[in-house]
Amino acid sequence: MDFLHRHIEALIFCAPEPLAVAEISKCLDEMFASEVPQDHIESAILALREKYNEEGFAFSLEHLGGGYQFLTKPAYQTSISILLRQQSQKRLSNAQLETLSIIAYKQPITKGEMEQIRGVNSDYSVQKLLEKELIEIKGKSESVGKPLIYGTSDKFMDYFGINSIKDLPLPKDFSQSENQIGEERE
Repeated sequence: MDFLHRHIEALIFCAPEPLAVAEISKCLDEMFASEVPQDHIESAILALREKYNEEGFAFSLEHLGGGYQFLTKPAYQTSISILLRQQSQKRLSNAQLETLSIIAYKQPITKGEMEQIRGVNSDYSVQKLLEKELIEIKGKSESVGKPLIYGTSDKFMDYFGINSIKDLPLPKDFSQSENQIGEERE
């Protein structure tokens, strides 16, 4: 039954969230064009869990959220946190932040409207924000030329730790002194 183990292992590995036994069963049934007994699936999962709990692996197969998912073992937390910290240091440029804030507050918005607000070309910033998946194309405008319409993505919400666009601070929440450069003279 090593053949079944590898298929289950591949399914769990590629799933972005915990994969339930029912989902595994459904995939295998369709692939093999016949019903795979539930006890075979469960015994294969048990064997995989035992295999990955051994010392030779940096990750294990865990049961959580009603399904199974590969997770790194706690012993490797330090090296993972260093990697995550280094990746988080890849910050957005000022131009990208300006463009992203315009999109967040004015969405849905076209690139032309963004450029009118910023006063400069926003092609590069929009491209980088699309690559980082912080914004997404929401459709096409009905105006002349049918330009693309942009809006924020779910990854934007995760990146900034908010649940909804409504959680963004309102412009009135910013004090004027924080937005000034230099000192005022009388």
